[in-house]
Amino acid sequence: MALRLPGRSGRTILRATYKPPTLRIRQARPATTSSLPKATPTPRRRSITVVNDTGQVPWKTLSLGEKAARTTQQSFNLGLILLGVGLTGTVAYVLYLEVFSSTSKVAVFNRAADRVRKDPQCLALLAGTERLHTNREITAYGEPSWSRWARNRTVASRNETDRAGVEHIHMHFYVEGPVAKGTVNLHMTRLPGQKEYEYRVLALDVPGKQRVFLENKDGERLDQRKQGKMFGVRWN
Repeated sequence: MALRLPGRSGRTILRATYKPPTLRIRQARPATTSSLPKATPTPRRRSITVVNDTGQVPWKTLSLGEKAARTTQQSFNLGLILLGVGLTGTVAYVLYLEVFSSTSKVAVFNRAADRVRKDPQCLALLAGTERLHTNREITAYGEPSWSRWARNRTVASRNETDRAGVEHIHMHFYVEGPVAKGTVNLHMTRLPGQKEYEYRVLALDVPGKQRVFLENKDGERLDQRKQGKMFGVRWN
């Protein structure tokens, strides 16, 4: 700001004066809710049930009903696992008894069929005496089927235990060679404490031919009884 002062010579002298600026303080307005940043709303999760529980929600955040639902689901899953393990063990045990065990029906059938194939008398009846065929051409199979291509047929057999605790196996199956067909009958027993069965009878019947015995302990025992008797009296 300039001031005019009269001088000695009659001239007006201008002097500048400094006036400090005035500061205007604005009163801060209270913040309104519209000016604050909005918080992101927490998404509401779906309630846990026995059907839709995936196990991703922490246990501590579950309600009492949701904890009961998860416990029920896990108990059900554990029951299914134990049931599957039990069924698998049962199937494996039955498969071992029926197929892989040395006393199974399949093992008894295979051993008896091999003995028939290797026996010279049986080979002559089924494959001929000219030796034009081998024992590999002799097939063994179970009960007849409507399909002539089927060879894995059910083998007729019966297991029983007598009063003395002796186990018996009765079985018959069929053999077929290039020359003839026949029926094989066998009877095996196993005494208490024994691991393997023993042959009592193993015979081949071909129509029109005399029976061929590969094992006949029952017949030998009967002959011994007859030889030990004379006039109805046993002589020792």
